[in-house]
Amino acid sequence: MKKIQLLMMAIIIFGSTSMLFGQAKRPTLMILPSDNWCEQRYFMTVFDNQGTKQKVPNYKQVFQEDTEIGQVISKIGSLMIDRGFPLKDVEQELKAIEARNSEDNMTVSASSGSSISESPLDKLKNKAKADILIQIWWKVNKTDQGKSVSFILEAFDAYTSKRIASSTGNGAPNNTDILPILLQNAILAHIDEFTDQLQSHFEDMAKNGREVILTVKKWNNWNKNLETEINGDEITEHINKWMQQNTVNGKFNMSDATENIIRFEQVRIPLFDTNNNGLDARQFAKGLQKFLKDAPFGFEVKLMTRGLGEAILVLGEK
Repeated sequence: MKKIQLLMMAIIIFGSTSMLFGQAKRPTLMILPSDNWCEQRYFMTVFDNQGTKQKVPNYKQVFQEDTEIGQVISKIGSLMIDRGFPLKDVEQELKAIEARNSEDNMTVSASSGSSISESPLDKLKNKAKADILIQIWWKVNKTDQGKSVSFILEAFDAYTSKRIASSTGNGAPNNTDILPILLQNAILAHIDEFTDQLQSHFEDMAKNGREVILTVKKWNNWNKNLETEINGDEITEHINKWMQQNTVNGKFNMSDATENIIRFEQVRIPLFDTNNNGLDARQFAKGLQKFLKDAPFGFEVKLMTRGLGEAILVLGEK
């Protein structure tokens, strides 16, 4: 009887653990060709990043002109979906971004007349709101036994651009399969280890918060600075207290603090807000923006972002 009871308890515990694991939220993914792959095939364009020329992949051109990339992403995507990872359709997101470009080109600042400056990848990140970017590079090798494929699969946190998973390998030579099948078979031997790395990263975020960067600045013509005292504390100290109360376990690093700027790095924010909506750097910073607009401060605060993972507040005016 005692053995039966112990067996029943083990089954219940195992079943509960399996249920919890099965219900764990998976990160959303976006699969893109790597920068090196795009460079090798001349799918690059020059982007003016606030006066600095920067070469970036032209994903629109990739999907319009390359005959293999759509099939490759589809094959890799099927492997990820089979393991429970939801995917964003990059090609569809690019079409939606293209449709909005004319509207953005007409958008200018009310005070300075400045236009919106955003890299093509930032536009894609902000529209798709994926948690993780997966980049694929591959090369076809010719051997005596047939064609083989070498590949590099890397995953980056879409908010911080930090590498969180990687896998590399070579497929078995084959003369009959087309490239997408060769690549799928080559990746298949490594995919479980790769997805385990992805899930571990996401589970760490669920426990310890998503990492973002937050910067607070002031306009030159503002009649205060960040060391101005209000109700007995400097503005910097008020902001620091708000950060302690609103980050996950009070985790952040104040890497710089002067009368003109405060820079917070490794800021851990919740994955979701109180309404269970995804939280990014902009939404998190809006909370601080509202705090500084309300009494006893009453400041005008401009909010700007760089991608999903960095927000900038400028005090004094909009």
